[in-house]
Amino acid sequence: MSGPLSSSPAAGAFSRRGLLLGTLAGAALLATGCTGEPEQRADAVTPAQVDQLAAQVQVQEELVAAYDRALAAAPELATSASGLAEQARAQLDRLRAAAPGAGAGSSAPASAALTTADAPPDAAGAREWLRTRVVAAADAHATACPSFSGARAALLGSLAAGLRGQAGQLA
Repeated sequence: MSGPLSSSPAAGAFSRRGLLLGTLAGAALLATGCTGEPEQRADAVTPAQVDQLAAQVQVQEELVAAYDRALAAAPELATSASGLAEQARAQLDRLRAAAPGAGAGSSAPASAALTTADAPPDAAGAREWLRTRVVAAADAHATACPSFSGARAALLGSLAAGLRGQAGQLA
């Protein structure tokens, strides 16, 4: 027969629990050291991306102006689409806040960007006219999205998805 087993570890040896706790503590310290980079560096934009963001702000400004024109041309559309217009304005505000140098502007869109030739043909055609502009803006934001990472990519993706939902409501 063998002798009784000792329940205490030999001097200088690690217990499994001690080894596990030591490994977890080391991993936590290593992870903390690796993620200590400032967030500004991770979400910094290149000069080309600044231009792309400015273009996306302009797309959204034109969409807000299109909403204004469509709602003015078709008062019956105003009852069903005024909430969508407010969403487009809120999206514009978030996009301006995310675009370096674009946040200083007012929340009023540049209505002059749309010419009189780019107005709803009549009250009956205003819904479809507006829907095509919403789809175009969604396409523009979705196309720009892969050029970014982090919060700006998420914002552009969110805008594109939200506008797709609006287009569905306008169909």
